[in-house]
Amino acid sequence: MDSMTYMFLSFLIPIIIGVPVPIACGIGTAVGLYFLDIPLGILAQTGYEAFEPFPLLTIPLFVLSGRLMQWSGMASRIIDIANCLVGPYKGGLGHVSIFGCGFFAALSGSGPATTAAIGTVTIPAMKKQNYSNRFAGGVVAASGALGTMIPPSNMMVMYGLVAEQSIPRLFLGGVLPGLLLIILLMTVVIVYSNVKTFGGIGVYNFKNLLVVLWRGKWAVATPIIILGGIYTGFFTPTEASSVAVFYTLFVGIFIHKELTLTHILESLKFTGMFGGLLLILAPTLAFGQLVALYELPAVVDNLLKTLTSNPAYILLMIGVLFMIMGMFMDSLAQVVIFTPVLLPITKNMGLSPVFFGVFIALTCEIGFLTPPVGANLFISARILEDTLEEMAVGVLPFLIPYLLVLVLFCFYPDWVTWLPNLVYGPE
Repeated sequence: MDSMTYMFLSFLIPIIIGVPVPIACGIGTAVGLYFLDIPLGILAQTGYEAFEPFPLLTIPLFVLSGRLMQWSGMASRIIDIANCLVGPYKGGLGHVSIFGCGFFAALSGSGPATTAAIGTVTIPAMKKQNYSNRFAGGVVAASGALGTMIPPSNMMVMYGLVAEQSIPRLFLGGVLPGLLLIILLMTVVIVYSNVKTFGGIGVYNFKNLLVVLWRGKWAVATPIIILGGIYTGFFTPTEASSVAVFYTLFVGIFIHKELTLTHILESLKFTGMFGGLLLILAPTLAFGQLVALYELPAVVDNLLKTLTSNPAYILLMIGVLFMIMGMFMDSLAQVVIFTPVLLPITKNMGLSPVFFGVFIALTCEIGFLTPPVGANLFISARILEDTLEEMAVGVLPFLIPYLLVLVLFCFYPDWVTWLPNLVYGPE
């Protein structure tokens, strides 16, 4: 075996047996350095510089704003609006969960945070109306994954930093796929509810809709202010995340008057624990730099071309790789490690880096829904007090929309970048 093989085996084997990703990256880096005669200070500097980019603050700040929105009454008001809009129809609370997660995703930027915020409201309601645990957990876990696609997505922020791409462009690239996923997930609910005879929760009432819209106007205004400010250039994504935090604090304390000091401290603690995930940046970026020194992108490119020269099939293989790695590895780690390897390959195929960022976000969404690491499944199981195995079975029908959109991405990639190119001009 050559030195590259030793390096990757020393990385993959620890990952498979459950060693934390940063430690596995450190082991792989140490083995790789053993075979290379380069100054160790270069990789140490890479690890230090991993925490320098100012936009990195976007991730914990959006997580904090999403958690504060859960306590400030915004999440419950979003659910009330969703109830009036889609609750009366077949599969009522399933549609409410999807609509609520789609809306909350535009506030939090995180799939697990979206699942927790909406699931704590809709899952108990579904249990009261005798929806099965599999359906309730599956629909909430699947729709919570929209937090990775619909802007402002933390995954796209991380990709933008690693790939040095425009974050607002990436955000716009996720809009159309996110809307399509919402429609397809609701279609699955309609089919499922017709088979299992899950009904609506009432009669459509336009007057009630106006009432709950007025009651939830501050929540509805949030994505308009945040995303509108980003797309108009009024503030950067990092500034937008700060605005989201202060806006939520203002609404929760002075308008809704539901946000207490205890809630704020709990939200800060939650964000601090989530922010610990960013510590993976130092070892994973060092590992990624070592991969570049070994010229792995060229090796992988040649390997793929020996299998097929069709860009669609190559994208499918990359998608399968991400889905498999998503079973063992955190999504942020996947983005940091594999983007430097695979982005040059997709560029050589003539694909937009913005498209590839949205493509990675989609495959990471699927990773949130596949055990043993699937974060959304764990959250649904905890809320339902059920097993991970039951959630994994329940989410299977809701994986179909994600797989269909993945195939659509592979064979028709241009539609993903249509909106960013329309707003900001061609790349």
